Amino acid sequence: MVMKRFGWFDALVSRRRGAAGIAGGMGARGFGGGRGGGPSSATLPEGVTAELDLSYGPSAAQRLDVYRPSGATDAALLFIVHGGGWRRGDKGAARVIDNKVAHWAGRGLVVVSANYRTLPDADPLGQADDVACAIAFVQAHAAAWGADAARLVLMGHSAGAHLVSLLTADPTLARQLGAAPWLGAIALDSGAFDIERIMSRPHLALYDQAFGADPAFWRRASPTWRLQQRPVSPMLVVCSTQRPDACQQAREFAAQARAVGGQVTVVELDLSHAEANERAGLPGRYTDEIDAFMRSVGIA
Repeated sequence: MVMKRFGWFDALVSRRRGAAGIAGGMGARGFGGGRGGGPSSATLPEGVTAELDLSYGPSAAQRLDVYRPSGATDAALLFIVHGGGWRRGDKGAARVIDNKVAHWAGRGLVVVSANYRTLPDADPLGQADDVACAIAFVQAHAAAWGADAARLVLMGHSAGAHLVSLLTADPTLARQLGAAPWLGAIALDSGAFDIERIMSRPHLALYDQAFGADPAFWRRASPTWRLQQRPVSPMLVVCSTQRPDACQQAREFAAQARAVGGQVTVVELDLSHAEANERAGLPGRYTDEIDAFMRSVGIA
């Protein structure tokens, strides 16, 4: 493993979502119930309870799950954003949450996993709005879960990593939807930092489905282009060396962030795209790197 350190879809409507009341509650599925990920045999860590399908907006897709240690008081928050090519994915998929909840909720963090509208119901900018509204909702309700809204770290994988990076790169995006700044952001193998460059070269069809043919939209949806000022928080960017362009984009994004006063740590891993998601939280150096980053931003 190589570690390198470098020092509006519908805004008016979306703005109201952050103040949406809690609806739903405990769902029928258990931990890692696996919509999109298959059933999981994992059980919740001892002393951790789940509140499932809380509503942060009017769409059926605007739901989140909360995993909290019993007796939590002023706990830190880990907010997870799933991937799926901007088209699919689920907050409860085993590969998304099982190892992360076992490790971080088991260590006393309140873990939140959020769904958001996907294509064709929302383009990536609309999806980023959803995530921002979910963050605002979590911050507004953190105290009820025994958590400290000010001690929040974002984590996204794949398309979720793109959304987390986009919101972190441009402080105005989340702020205009009611979200306060967070302490850190972790992007697990995004490969979608410079959308304009991706679209100008041979690329997978899923990028056309997500980003269309308008170069102006490519720029607005690009974390690299959004880096016009200091990012919301320090970032840990994980990239797979098995995907040639992923680490190059990560290094270039980190260098640009440094140029505007940001702090981005790039960790290059010899893991597949899926493994970069699934293995986060498992014992080993990878999880140790994530824990070290969390400590560096004030989360023990």
